[in-house]
Amino acid sequence: MTRMALDGLHPGRAVWLNVEVAGEGVPLVLLHGFTGSAATWQPFAAAWPGFRTIAVDLIGHGASDAPADESRYTMARCVADVTALLDALGAGRTAVLGYSMGGRVALHLALAAPDRITALVLEGASPGIADADERRERVASDRALADDIERAGVEAFVDRWQALPLFATQARLPDAVRERLRAQRLGNSAAGLANSLRGMGAGTTEPLLARLHELSMPVLLVAGEHDVKYRALALAMRDRMPDARVQIAPDAGHAVHLEQPAAFAALVKEFLTSCLRQSERQAPSARR
Repeated sequence: MTRMALDGLHPGRAVWLNVEVAGEGVPLVLLHGFTGSAATWQPFAAAWPGFRTIAVDLIGHGASDAPADESRYTMARCVADVTALLDALGAGRTAVLGYSMGGRVALHLALAAPDRITALVLEGASPGIADADERRERVASDRALADDIERAGVEAFVDRWQALPLFATQARLPDAVRERLRAQRLGNSAAGLANSLRGMGAGTTEPLLARLHELSMPVLLVAGEHDVKYRALALAMRDRMPDARVQIAPDAGHAVHLEQPAAFAALVKEFLTSCLRQSERQAPSARR
């Protein structure tokens, strides 16, 4: 575990973020979902040779700081922190893999710094909520949930969270996997989860569907066969992006990396390797 002090947009107001760096080669940033951590990606430690993986606990999660000030959790601050982390690690241009909430962070990062992102993998990701009324409803429901997390505690919230229909297919996971996932979720703090919902929930962040045409880098959109909502979102995003493809993982729900880890690892490896080869082919012509 390595914790780094990062000040994002406001020098002097640093937070300490935990980052796990492994391997050698092309940088690959790994961004977990809500209630997740860098531990999400531990099963894939040897899955993507040739890449230097940079797995970060986003603010309020895992071993990173969980400040009391909800304004420290905005998407803009989160993107600035990740950018500062890349600078501190000397990762100039990088591929990014984001799951669920981490996929939204990846999209915002790519739009904020497109020249730094060589490729995107978005798993079970959303570009945000376009309808203003739906955004207001989501803000209200997320704030109510945040209050409940702080009132009832993390364990009661995790019981409620893992019972959501979105995660129904995870009931088929081996007991050891489900126990590891639950323990990881319980390792988060009530303040961190609550403020993450308040500061960078889907209702509070800018919807991006209308801006996806700006992303020229190769994009892989992964969704599970049984994840109807996010399957549709993947197809909608693909149609707005210049260089995007969709992979629907058979017999999987929202978390393909958990439910079909071997297939997920292979999809990501094939995509990133093809992007790397394409970049290497283009490099000599760029120098001429």
